[in-house]
Amino acid sequence: MKRWQVLYDGIPETAIDPSINFSFYKDTLTEGDSVRFSTAIHNISEYNMDSLLVHYWVIDQNRTVHPVYYHRYRPHPSNDILIDTVSFSTKGLPGLNSLWIEVNPNNDQLEQYHFNNIGVVYFYVGVDKINPLLDVTFDGIHILDGDIVSAKPQIQISLKDENKFLLMNNISDTSLFKVFIQKQGAANADRIYFNQQSTGLEKMKFIPSGSSNDNKCKIEYNAQFPVDGKYKLIVQAKDLSDNKSGFNDYQINFEVINKSTITAVMNWPNPFSTATKFVFTLTGSEMPTYFKIQIMTITGKVVKEIGMDELGNFHIGRNISQYAWDGKDEYGDQLANGVYLYRVITNIKGKNIEKNSTDADKYFKEEFGKMYLMR
Repeated sequence: MKRWQVLYDGIPETAIDPSINFSFYKDTLTEGDSVRFSTAIHNISEYNMDSLLVHYWVIDQNRTVHPVYYHRYRPHPSNDILIDTVSFSTKGLPGLNSLWIEVNPNNDQLEQYHFNNIGVVYFYVGVDKINPLLDVTFDGIHILDGDIVSAKPQIQISLKDENKFLLMNNISDTSLFKVFIQKQGAANADRIYFNQQSTGLEKMKFIPSGSSNDNKCKIEYNAQFPVDGKYKLIVQAKDLSDNKSGFNDYQINFEVINKSTITAVMNWPNPFSTATKFVFTLTGSEMPTYFKIQIMTITGKVVKEIGMDELGNFHIGRNISQYAWDGKDEYGDQLANGVYLYRVITNIKGKNIEKNSTDADKYFKEEFGKMYLMR
């Protein structure tokens, strides 16, 4: 035999080639942050390959396999370089993990070797263990335990989490909250659901977190308490890492009086030298539409009138005016030391507001109070 010739079709060969491209965002992350990985895949043979299949998966600290994805790319001709990128959330992957890549898995196409088609990188995910911050207001006010509130208050419950990756911005995140109301004397508290169970109508509105810079979600609960009495609000809350807002549930007691009333308006401090504010309590669910304080001399001459715009915002419950009277008259002139009388004129849509008797009534005579200016 002078000559032996063999004709054959060659087999292509591709390989992961980090020398051409390799990018790994970071190997230590906060839970909820995203893994971002990129590498080059190089067809190092003189033969073309068809559409290339790439497989990624994660093995967690418990040796559980989490598929990331299979992806079939464009055809992969001879000497072609394909830059492959993957990104996924680390939620539910605490501890040490490994990210695996396999090119052309399960011999999807004929190839010379497979050892250079597999790669692995490791990353560690730190668990979020910080408690979120819970905040509760009634009509925008942080009340004290036992305070009187409106019979129709807007209760706002907000939850703020420092984790900027696990955003509380999904409607399913309503499960992070449990809200209860318990009337004094009742054996059990009543659960308040987001939607009324009998009708499906919304009772509480969920406002999701707006951005990673302020990961805070809110509940708006327009409550109604048609029966006078003392109540307790109980709130349970947690973040997406199951960290509770506190060791104990948030609890606060409050009182509801449906009738619109006002207590005697006291000035404080009294006597005063530089400034005095006005203290009073409102009940019911409607705010005064007219409110004016008249200050006068003991002879009855009005020297100062203070209207609603000056006094600042009111709310149902205990009020301390934002405004402080400095002892000057309408023209800005300093008044002399001594005793001054004052009275309050107020109504709701033209109807007088009933007075609510307190121990302070003994300091008033025919609805006139006394204040002492001492410099």
